[in-house]
Amino acid sequence: MHLFASHFGYYEVGPGPVLKPFRHDPDPSPVGLAYLDLARHPARILQPMVRRGWLNGDGGAARGEDLYEPLTADQAAELVSAELRRVRTEYGNQGIFGGSYGWASAGRFHHAQSQLKRFLNCAGGFVSARNTYSYGTAKVLIPHVLGQEFSEPDGLCPSWDQICANAKFFLAFGGLRRSNAQVEAGGTGQHHVAGWIKTFRDAGGEMLTLSPDASDAPAGRHMFIKPGSDTAAMLAMAKTLLDENLADMRFLERCTMGAEHFIAYLHGRTDGIAKTAEWAAGATGIAAEDLKALARRLAASPSLINLSWSLQRARFGEQPYWAAIALAACVGQMGQPGTGLALGLGAVSSCGQPNRRLRGPSLPQGHNAVAEFIPVARITDMLERPGDELAYNGEKIRLPAIRLVWWAGGNPFHHHQDLNRLARAWKRPDTVIVLDNVWTATARHADIVLPSAMPFERNDIAASSRDNWIAFSKQVLPPPEGVETDHQVLARIAEKLGFRAQFTENLDELGWLRRLYAGYRTEFPELPDWDAFREAGFARLDPDETAPVPAVPLAEFVKEPDHFPLSTPSGRIELYSEVIAGMHYDDCPAHPAFLEEPRGTADALSLTLLSPQPATRLHSQLDGAAPARDSRRDGIEPIRVHPSDILAAGLQDGEIVEARNERGAVIVRVMADSNLMPGTASLPTGGWYRPVKDKDGSPIDLGGNPNTLTADCGSSRLSQGASANHPRIRLQPIDPATLTARQEAEQFHA
Repeated sequence: MHLFASHFGYYEVGPGPVLKPFRHDPDPSPVGLAYLDLARHPARILQPMVRRGWLNGDGGAARGEDLYEPLTADQAAELVSAELRRVRTEYGNQGIFGGSYGWASAGRFHHAQSQLKRFLNCAGGFVSARNTYSYGTAKVLIPHVLGQEFSEPDGLCPSWDQICANAKFFLAFGGLRRSNAQVEAGGTGQHHVAGWIKTFRDAGGEMLTLSPDASDAPAGRHMFIKPGSDTAAMLAMAKTLLDENLADMRFLERCTMGAEHFIAYLHGRTDGIAKTAEWAAGATGIAAEDLKALARRLAASPSLINLSWSLQRARFGEQPYWAAIALAACVGQMGQPGTGLALGLGAVSSCGQPNRRLRGPSLPQGHNAVAEFIPVARITDMLERPGDELAYNGEKIRLPAIRLVWWAGGNPFHHHQDLNRLARAWKRPDTVIVLDNVWTATARHADIVLPSAMPFERNDIAASSRDNWIAFSKQVLPPPEGVETDHQVLARIAEKLGFRAQFTENLDELGWLRRLYAGYRTEFPELPDWDAFREAGFARLDPDETAPVPAVPLAEFVKEPDHFPLSTPSGRIELYSEVIAGMHYDDCPAHPAFLEEPRGTADALSLTLLSPQPATRLHSQLDGAAPARDSRRDGIEPIRVHPSDILAAGLQDGEIVEARNERGAVIVRVMADSNLMPGTASLPTGGWYRPVKDKDGSPIDLGGNPNTLTADCGSSRLSQGASANHPRIRLQPIDPATLTARQEAEQFHA
């Protein structure tokens, strides 16, 4: 079978060629069917390019607004290798930032991030980034509270089959968007989340979603909650359980440490504020009696509390996760099949799936001789403040002085926060190199641009370490003439630097794929041999009827805490952390707490901005394909707003407006939607950042990217995670002549 494997799943390749749904997928994503739209898209990078100002030594002044000149592949390799050699000689490898961040490809070999890091390690190393934008806050917090063994994004997810068999009440904070479950880093052969939700409800399970957007609820009931107030709701529920003698005190005594500190905080003994349902009603917008009823419902029957990953991508994003752990401990059902607490069910396809994990080899990246790193979301700080210290997880990190930034297969001018600030900081390095297949905003802010093939223009093996499917993703189309894979581009530059053999190990594409697949077969001998695998196009561990029973998170610990302690300092679930207390961070106390988010100036017409993942693309990927194109009208990104807020602002449904705050402005089209809580607006991520200068010289983003408006500050000094959520914005009209003038002012020459 001829398959193409993508982040959206597997697709069969038909004549034409066209992509068709994979016959074994019960709920295939329609988005991935449009991948081939990008084959000859106008945004393709078709040859190496160099920025004129960089050639003339402008020090980055015109970066992002300059003209480009073409290069041959050999000229580009000479320029890049010479610049890399210069920076290594003058500043050492600690002057190089290997910034590849992004999924780029579902393949295990043609994975841009792995290819670049392997190359830079062969060259002596680079300053790296730690953690992820998706889960960076929780990744740092969880080891302190539950132990390192539960720090992975799916580490605390019970399996869906056990949820359906045992849980009777499913309470989702932050939503359970079915569109998020379309994707998986290494692709998947089957999408099951929608089916599991139906099975749960058919078995009599009750599902309730708390979110500012009713679209976040895939089924069951929905209740509006003010953005950023989930912690307050959970604290009030925990206090209700204690006040009404519904809390499982034995669980708290056996399995937690520091419950007395947390309980004192709930009763107001530390700050004079009792965390009652009446107190939380004002913060959440949920009536006190409803909050109390939810607490009672959690205690009345087997229940599961699920948190979306989005909740921890905010200022003080540690707190909702810690509060949920504390609330689940008060309910006392953790460690039981299908109940207790889940972090991220529905965030991607694999979370909670009852299967063995097909963990296998990836492209070896080698040893990085440079020890310096930054938390991944602190790149602007690094560029702005070289030599300064950054507090992080009890340490003080010295921010490195970066002279060369090299990005491959990612787009920080989409996923980072406060993009206008990033654009200013981006001018500071001597050189920016970008290796990608389309002219993303990041490529448009580069000095040297290197083209690469699309995922469907090469052969690869696709597999996710959280899934049980593996595919041979066969080339669908040849790349445009002169366009090569990331590996081929880097191998040419490695030859100029004298380490091609070390980088390639004298293997071609199929040689590497054979080696990687052999590693999977060593771990899982039941997989078919190489030839049979290539012929079939896919393989799968454990058909449904033979799948092993999934482990229950925390089960051994809850049964015998003394014999199976957690890897926390106390060996228990820490509701109060002595380690965090010793860090003296006022933005991350030593126990769960409700801290108000600073959101900028608020007035009667200002709205709180939500920036969910888009349903029609993956971050900014496939923005040029039909589903994303069709979601726009006249190329303008839609922003959803409650009809009452449109009326109050004196606007019309469908009107093109500016969404603006102190960080910048974006052009968007207002769309009325009663699913939004009044006082909020929703602009999905992924619009391509396209700044033009307004009359006063300030940038206006024509691409409608919400990160033009979000704040770039760490969640706290503990995690320094991304804090994209909940900025305040205003919507204001724009006259057609001004819009036309701004669109005409956009110039990009390659």
